[in-house]
Amino acid sequence: VQLQASGGGLVQAGGSLRISCAASGRTARPYVMGWFRQVTGKEREFVAAINRSGASTYYADSVKGRFTISRDNAKNTVYLQMNSLKSEDTAVYYCAADSGILTTREASKYLYWGQGTQVTVSS
Repeated sequence: VQLQASGGGLVQAGGSLRISCAASGRTARPYVMGWFRQVTGKEREFVAAINRSGASTYYADSVKGRFTISRDNAKNTVYLQMNSLKSEDTAVYYCAADSGILTTREASKYLYWGQGTQVTVSS
């Protein structure tokens, strides 16, 4: 499975941005999908995850109420809508896919990773 993240950019604090992750390759069955982010010099941290059907979503406390993860299985694409952005949301955002059944916050459980897209929030 290949993952291609896109949609990152520069946005002012308080603004919104939607990033996308398109999957290709072995996409006959949906994967559990997650978004993670990483700042240089820090560990990669969990942001949000969504189960195969899209019925269940999970968020880090730091983004709960501001970010929304969703998916369109017909398009093999997962989205992360980010509202009320803060300067501390600045990071490279990575999408990841897991072929397992359970939705997880643990980066080590995800088998496939996209290349990342930079999100910069200016204060």
